[in-house]
Amino acid sequence: MSRLAVTMGDPAGVGPEVLLKTLASSPYQTDELLIVGSKAWLERTAIELGLPIPRWTEVRSFEALSSVSSLAIYDPSPIDLEQIQPGHATEAGGRASVQYFESAVKGCMGGAFSGVVTCPINKVSVQLAGHVQDIGHQEILARLTGARLTATLLMTRGLKVVHLSTHLSLAEAVRYVKKDIIVSKSELALSAFKAWGYSSPILAVAALNPHGGEGGLIGQEEIEEIGPAIEALSREGRADVRGPFPADSIFNRAIAGEFDAVLALYHDQGHIPIKVKDFEHSVTATLGIPFVRTSVDHGTAFDLVGKGIADPTSLREAIRAARLMLNQRLPDF
Repeated sequence: MSRLAVTMGDPAGVGPEVLLKTLASSPYQTDELLIVGSKAWLERTAIELGLPIPRWTEVRSFEALSSVSSLAIYDPSPIDLEQIQPGHATEAGGRASVQYFESAVKGCMGGAFSGVVTCPINKVSVQLAGHVQDIGHQEILARLTGARLTATLLMTRGLKVVHLSTHLSLAEAVRYVKKDIIVSKSELALSAFKAWGYSSPILAVAALNPHGGEGGLIGQEEIEEIGPAIEALSREGRADVRGPFPADSIFNRAIAGEFDAVLALYHDQGHIPIKVKDFEHSVTATLGIPFVRTSVDHGTAFDLVGKGIADPTSLREAIRAARLMLNQRLPDF
């Protein structure tokens, strides 16, 4: 199997800790992984937290991977460790985390490896580093790959949720609920699910307003935008898209097996049910890019840094999900 790149994320966050813990308890062959991050920072973190230092081979280029048959680590731009403050947003941490991810993406685009798994970056750190347009990983992916349309997929045991939008304010997200966008994101989701082995995927669309708008009494979006989008998708049997269903019941119906996935209309509408259902095992994936990308479904957790209590489960699940997706499958957890 070709390698997966695993990025360390922001050095000041819990990414280094959960990465070290994942490597220490790895149920898979670590020679299938390339760590993209600071070897010096990871080894220092291991010593401070009493974790094993991985047995890895440091490579200076992606081309060198062909001669390495063990766990490999690559640092695209060694950082000044003194500029990093564990548990705090810093310009250096933001710069390093973006460099790690950009390097991994470019490696995928160049065929050096098959997919990328990411530890968390911090949005404030990224902004301090001058990446004002890069709110998160997905924006960086769109910029580097030239993807016209991307979408976030969140997965956990018994529930899969595609997001119409993610890094928008609530007011902006409401304005984003438009027929054409719903159609295009739904088609993207359905195409991805078919590629992952779902012959006839069923997608349910959440309503935006309470009780699905109550026939227009509590908002018009269901009538003017969401309903027409579902009708357009379902016309002549193009797709099995259902709804809009009230957001307070649609996720229970999906968990019960009525739908393969839910299209949530804004960030928290989709993230909350996933994290309530099973936060520890939840995984993020990106749709619309030419390779597999998965991620932990948590942030840098600055308040946990240095305590040795960060949970590596999400990273382990993200690596497992990426390997399944490379084989045209999605995890059922």
